[in-house]
Amino acid sequence: MSKLSERQKVEVLQERLAKGETIASADEMTEEYREHLVNLMMMQADSELAGAFGYVPWIMKAPSIQETYVVSQIVKDEVRHAHVMYRLLEQLGVDVQKYYESHNFNLRVQEADIGTERVADDKRVNIFYYPIETWYDFIMFNFCMDRGAGHQLEDAKACSYKPWADVMEGICKEEAMHMAHGDWWVKKLAADPATKDKAQEALDVWYPRTMNIFGRANSPKNKIYRELGLKKRDNDEVRQAFAADVRKKCELFGLRVPEWTAQERHMTEEPFIPG
Repeated sequence: MSKLSERQKVEVLQERLAKGETIASADEMTEEYREHLVNLMMMQADSELAGAFGYVPWIMKAPSIQETYVVSQIVKDEVRHAHVMYRLLEQLGVDVQKYYESHNFNLRVQEADIGTERVADDKRVNIFYYPIETWYDFIMFNFCMDRGAGHQLEDAKACSYKPWADVMEGICKEEAMHMAHGDWWVKKLAADPATKDKAQEALDVWYPRTMNIFGRANSPKNKIYRELGLKKRDNDEVRQAFAADVRKKCELFGLRVPEWTAQERHMTEEPFIPG
């Protein structure tokens, strides 16, 4: 049997996606589908790995032996998530070892605000360029970023590439545990007058940074992702779901939701799909 031409592949893929079918192998993809799939999966893989590296110092600096254990477990989870994603990328022809060796996933910047810009050529979302300098930072990163990742990953769980969707169930369960850890600590810190102000200060830093991760509203690239079944919602829909979730938690804990303004001129079209 002769192979399908690229044009025939496009027609077959469009028909299958219109029926809500999923794709299971590279042979079923068009070049466009593979390019966008690899881009999104690389964003998740790089963000998982860079996130794990950012957490590592807090294994040693955690305030108790219990928290040392918890942080080390979170690091293990994030590295596992990265490993799972890179293995999927290898199946799509990505030379993961070469890519890993050519990037510094421990790179951090000292700038207070890099907006929506990336500072290197890896695919991590830019929030992972910021260092986590205090325990309050660690907790608010946990509270905000893991929650933001959870909202993003909901789309990946229902994406048209079945191997990716299949691994997301386990990843999302672990991310939910990370989020619960952040929630427990934010509630504790906000309830204590001695720590509430510092908790609010950390929220004022990490909430806007997290709001920047979702990408530009009405992005042309996001529209393509949705047409290919790789995303289900517009970037701003996911952002607003995250914001509503944080607002509900802050009302419960007695914290103030910081203001955030979209930096449309610089905002990337691409959202992060992390963990």
